[in-house]
Amino acid sequence: MPPQSYASHIKEIEAFGLGQPMHGGSRDEAVLDSWRRCLDHHRLDPARTCEAVIVPEGQLRQHREESESLIRIARSGLERLYQQLKGLDYVLLLADRHGVAVDFLGREAASGDLRRAGLYLGAEWREDRAGTSAVGACLATGDALTVHQSDHFDFTHTRLSCTAAPIYDLRGELAAVLDLSQLRSPEERASQGLALNLVVAAARRVELANLMAQSRRDWVLRFSQSPDFLDVDPDAAIALDAHGRINAMTHAGARLLAAAARLDWRQRHALIGQPLERFFQFDARHLPSLRADRPAQQRIVRACDGRVLFAHAIEPMRVLSPASRPAALAPLPSALQMLSAGDPAMDALLHKAARLAPQNLPILVQGETGAGKEFLARAIHGASGRSGAFVAINCAAIPESLLESELFGYLPGSWTGGASKGRQGLIEAAHRGTLFLDEIGDMPLALQAKLLRVLSESQVLPLGAREPRTVDIRVLSASHRPLAELVQSGQFRQDLLYRLNAAELQLPPLRRRRDLGGMMDRMLAELGSQYSLGEAARAMLLAHPWPGNLRELHNVLRYAVALCGDGPQGGAAAWECVRECVIEPAHLPDSLQAADVLDAGPSMLQIDGTAGLDAADSAGGRLQSGTAVELEQLLAQCHGNVSEVARRLGVSRSTVHRRIQRLQLGVRHASWSSSAGPRE
Repeated sequence: MPPQSYASHIKEIEAFGLGQPMHGGSRDEAVLDSWRRCLDHHRLDPARTCEAVIVPEGQLRQHREESESLIRIARSGLERLYQQLKGLDYVLLLADRHGVAVDFLGREAASGDLRRAGLYLGAEWREDRAGTSAVGACLATGDALTVHQSDHFDFTHTRLSCTAAPIYDLRGELAAVLDLSQLRSPEERASQGLALNLVVAAARRVELANLMAQSRRDWVLRFSQSPDFLDVDPDAAIALDAHGRINAMTHAGARLLAAAARLDWRQRHALIGQPLERFFQFDARHLPSLRADRPAQQRIVRACDGRVLFAHAIEPMRVLSPASRPAALAPLPSALQMLSAGDPAMDALLHKAARLAPQNLPILVQGETGAGKEFLARAIHGASGRSGAFVAINCAAIPESLLESELFGYLPGSWTGGASKGRQGLIEAAHRGTLFLDEIGDMPLALQAKLLRVLSESQVLPLGAREPRTVDIRVLSASHRPLAELVQSGQFRQDLLYRLNAAELQLPPLRRRRDLGGMMDRMLAELGSQYSLGEAARAMLLAHPWPGNLRELHNVLRYAVALCGDGPQGGAAAWECVRECVIEPAHLPDSLQAADVLDAGPSMLQIDGTAGLDAADSAGGRLQSGTAVELEQLLAQCHGNVSEVARRLGVSRSTVHRRIQRLQLGVRHASWSSSAGPRE
């Protein structure tokens, strides 16, 4: 559809309002219905244009608080969808039932243009305010649709292409709208067909996640037309109370129930509270037979309208006594999930961080160097819902003479050597976002006083300026030094400490975490799916104390991948290398192997009277040196059982594995086990 001028756009809508026939059938029926509502019901004038409405900050806060649970549940799904579309200049909006955008994902570099266009946090897209738009029409009809360029009623919005899908709550009420928009798009309306499919699928998954989160004490019945996707990506779901009556449903579930009973899905009262057998040819007694312990192909159900589906029944959570009932934990945002591989202490910390993320409280993160303080801060920002940027500054890495100008910025001519046009400070750059102050304990005392003023008054005064500028920032800070001790020694202001640690998160060092193996596997997978850790290399890594924590682990794995991948570059051998590469101790850094030698001691097999090497003593007296022959003899006596060798020597299995690898005994004595290498 070619772009229209202002005059031709107004002329077309006015002609439609007068009942004149539309030429070419270029408008969807849903668009024309919206035009009719705008003219007849809302009494909008197409000749009167209006820029996008952004609600005030306080009003936006109220809308976000009302939709807080849905925003939290939807966020990870929206982030996943946005990553799939990254580079295509799409913007994702989550609008509440009032048409106000309560969540936003888009390029911060284009935030000015997006805000002016209404593709931004706080934009109001109700039909009676903005005319025909995807969000407004979706709220009015409850159906997914695309409003492409000149489909918009208000000429101001005719350069936009917007696609929206409804999100319904558990009772079938329209709760929100998911909108996928482009500031600039191809002229052909068909270009948005993929966007429509994506946004409908994303809305369906948000509804499913919401139902699963809020129906833990009910039977949940999930449906799919294909057994292959039943357990991973179902089409619809319903929840049943203890009496087998419909208690909740996704939108697709409501349509399924309505079709089965030949009802209108909008008649929600005819669906909620009805027994299962009202819609299907079975009742609640058959639910256990539909659990996942049976193959999906065998879990077949028939609806009352004759339709055949595959079903997956999920049992309600067991209700524990108040004394033994664990606290209910909401699903972690995806950014926070990536920071743990199952360590209980770390998981508890991340759940606390998830609850703190949407609040505006300043958070102090303490932990050893390399423990992941900045990663945690970025994840908290990602889960906070704040629309501004994440701005990080290392207070220990910038000279004291430059730190003030970096933080506060300066006007032109403020000091010799400064940029001729001045520079915006990092505090101001974090407006509406998050300022992360790493190594805050190294900030000079004089600058601490100025930072305290910023936190107290939400204003920043650039160097050379007379009037302060208002900023809306959320401050996260971090230090590997205990700030309370710095306060006692006079190196840190006590009043600033109280401002910074409204909440404190203490990151555990890697050596104390129980998910070290999982973190190793996760980091290695990010470096390449073809890499894996050999048993001996894994044992060496698990035994290392990791003084550099996650940063050291990441560098070691990068080094190992670089050496492991250094193989033939052509032919079948190269293909085998790409397909699978097992990291062995020889691929690990020399410093790690040197540490292993020290750990093993001057003689791994040097044993005192308590070592318990009875068999070795009877064979030839007490062993005095850790030679290959001695270890070889001991392995033979234990039939290659490494655990038994370690028990006799009084050392860990990982120490034995490392010595086996170094002395190359695993290759020479493949006959110790039925295949190759020593046994556990």
